[in-house]
Amino acid sequence: MWIYEKKLQYPVKVSKCDPRMARYLVEQYGGADGELSAALRYLNQRYSIPDKVVGLLTDIGTEEFAHLEMIATMIYKLTKDATPEQLEAAGLGTHYVNHDSALYYNNAAGVPWTAAYIQAKGDPITDLYEDIAAEEKARATYQWLIDYTDDVDIQDSLKFLREREIVHSMRFKEAVEILKADREQKKFY
Repeated sequence: MWIYEKKLQYPVKVSKCDPRMARYLVEQYGGADGELSAALRYLNQRYSIPDKVVGLLTDIGTEEFAHLEMIATMIYKLTKDATPEQLEAAGLGTHYVNHDSALYYNNAAGVPWTAAYIQAKGDPITDLYEDIAAEEKARATYQWLIDYTDDVDIQDSLKFLREREIVHSMRFKEAVEILKADREQKKFY
């Protein structure tokens, strides 16, 4: 189904060890508006969406997994050389005790990921508006993360991810218009 190339969608560089920033990036790893939630939402919704736009959900859902991989790489690079004391100072002490350096799907406050984060109503227009909102919330979060670090390398990767959220939102808006036009068109049998 997929062809795997052992490279990220966009290069991830990190200038320094920064567990504090890693803690905030976890929001896009396992938070309500993060990449895991988006990927699962879109790949689930495609089963009840008209064929005219099903490919869009499949493509974007798959790309969200690539973004999840980028976030995981950033978190790993930001914490790989951190001492337990640095992790504790960054608010990651309980994470370290529970998971060592392993990634875990939770938000920045440490709340574990839940399927309640994803939505599927079964009405294509409703689901697409939900998707637009999800992309806009992720875009806002990426902007706040960009504002929160002085690491230009991390900012570069985050800017790429922020721009992809904008593109996804635009594509979902196009899909809404396609489905609205299709719904209004007379059907001849």
